[in-house]
Amino acid sequence: MSEKSGIVILGIFAADTAYKAKRLPHIAETLMGSGFTLGPGGKGSNQAIAAAKAGGKVTFISRVGNDAFGAMALAAYAEAGVKANVMKMEGVSTGAAFIFVDEVSGDNAIIVVPGAAGLIGVEDVEANRAAIESAAIFMTQLEQPLEAALHALSIAKRAGGITIFNPAPAGAIPDSIYGLCDFIVPNEVEAAELVGHAIETDEQARAAAHTLVDRGAKAAVITLGARGAFYHTAGQSEFVPAFSAGNVIDTTGAGDAFVGGFATAISEGRAPTEAVRFGCATAAIAVTRPGTAPAMPSRAEITALLGS
Repeated sequence: MSEKSGIVILGIFAADTAYKAKRLPHIAETLMGSGFTLGPGGKGSNQAIAAAKAGGKVTFISRVGNDAFGAMALAAYAEAGVKANVMKMEGVSTGAAFIFVDEVSGDNAIIVVPGAAGLIGVEDVEANRAAIESAAIFMTQLEQPLEAALHALSIAKRAGGITIFNPAPAGAIPDSIYGLCDFIVPNEVEAAELVGHAIETDEQARAAAHTLVDRGAKAAVITLGARGAFYHTAGQSEFVPAFSAGNVIDTTGAGDAFVGGFATAISEGRAPTEAVRFGCATAAIAVTRPGTAPAMPSRAEITALLGS
């Protein structure tokens, strides 16, 4: 087999409809908002665009509908330099997401409807087996069906690639998935769901990461928002502080920015803790801008913030 290269990502595209307001409305209440944006989103799609803009060679596997949102997805990949192994479906709408953004803090709440990408299955993975087997990095999440994610992780692992699993959105996962993960990368909410206890302190983050590695993951990276991230393997533990790149405007794509930047750094052979720093810098820039995919920074911006 030829030398492995590039990053392959399995995930969904969803058109992000983001509404900025002082709070969420109550049932039967109409609330005036202060801003609206429409743009490309979906965790896997955001991560693909983040990784490509950060300098990675990226292939994205997904499904979209033959509609305006599907066209938006393909245009976004063309602009970012992502190779789109994306099936276009008739009679099924492209995924979409409702995003509430707090106009003061920039924090968010999200409802996602996967649409066509909710039909991603083992057959999509098999159709892209060659790409997965030849990739240096394979990455996936949980917005598409779990069966497809498990099958793809298994193929990548058997082929000797590096696997990155972002267990998002939070939910139950089978124990068998941990052994397929070179890196499991949850945020603090997702990690708490997996391990069954709150993650509000550094010690709780350390304990959670230890649990994830004990279950079979080679390494755990727990992202902690403004506190940075915690990296843990059987032989190393390290907190990596967050960067500041300006005022926080919108945290919606922060996790995807981190994971995309992290994957690019790992694909370049950087040490895992350096890759975590690279991911933190990527996320720090993204949160200073509105939106998700459009907020992802360029390689030059990330390098400037890192100072190297």
